[in-house]
Amino acid sequence: MGSQPECQLPIVDFTHENMKPSSDHWLSARQVVQNALEDHGCFLALYDKVGPQLYNSNFSVILDLFDLPAETKKQKTSDKPQHGYSGQLSVVPLFESLTIDGPLTIQGCQKFTRIMWPEGNDYFCETVHAYAKVVADLDRAVKRMVFESYGLDMQKYYSFLESTNYVLRSYKYRVPQMDESNVGVYSHTDATFTTILHQKEKGLEIKLKNGEWIELDASPSLFLVLAGDGFKAWSNDRIRACEHRVTMNSKITRYSMGLLSYGAKIVEPEEGLVDEEHPMLYKPFDHYGYLRFFMTEAALKSECRIKAYCGA
Repeated sequence: MGSQPECQLPIVDFTHENMKPSSDHWLSARQVVQNALEDHGCFLALYDKVGPQLYNSNFSVILDLFDLPAETKKQKTSDKPQHGYSGQLSVVPLFESLTIDGPLTIQGCQKFTRIMWPEGNDYFCETVHAYAKVVADLDRAVKRMVFESYGLDMQKYYSFLESTNYVLRSYKYRVPQMDESNVGVYSHTDATFTTILHQKEKGLEIKLKNGEWIELDASPSLFLVLAGDGFKAWSNDRIRACEHRVTMNSKITRYSMGLLSYGAKIVEPEEGLVDEEHPMLYKPFDHYGYLRFFMTEAALKSECRIKAYCGA
């Protein structure tokens, strides 16, 4: 559970039978989580609640999803940026993605399923719903650790969860052709509060505090928990947004999943993390407004997109 050698990414064991709030194991893991998010903006979670059957079923239905005709996949649209279908992009031709809004409710999964399969697909719907709920439990545990580690009132934690929206994104990266770059996705930070990534094949790389890039292993029980720009602003820069990318070095198509969280209301930087040593760095912001700003020319030209959007 503890840290790896200096500048290596910590692995936190959430499979321990005593991983419960206030237990010694929880308190020890909580400190590792805080340090990792402050240093690298991420850590690896060893998490076995997505068992072999759910893991295999989930990635099986995701393969079926991406096998649908492009015209069908493009039917998934949204008035929120990064919440629909993304693919066929000249800048990242290997990349393709689909997003399910409200995956923690069966209604949200049903709405998406009806777009892809008008005749219905109960197996897909039930599988992705079950998967999202289990991964969301990990996300909530991590956020609870963050609130506890900063000594924040737990009512703030519960209010924070109530004002959080989740989406479930599935990703496909095809193998590059002879004349193509192996860039799956260029280096970036996410616009989210948190993103939990689960890869079926290797290719995900993260940038450590010292500037070194490392490739992460793929395993059914290994999840990357990373902080996005929203968490960075909420924490008044205590937490670092994780810079990451995907590089396609394998000869097989790469699939992965991501559970992403956003603020449903105006996000207030946490006042409990502001003091003389840490003056207020951000103004309250609309998370979905930030998503609309995220890919604008002004955002892309800025040194830090979230500070360009709502820096104090």
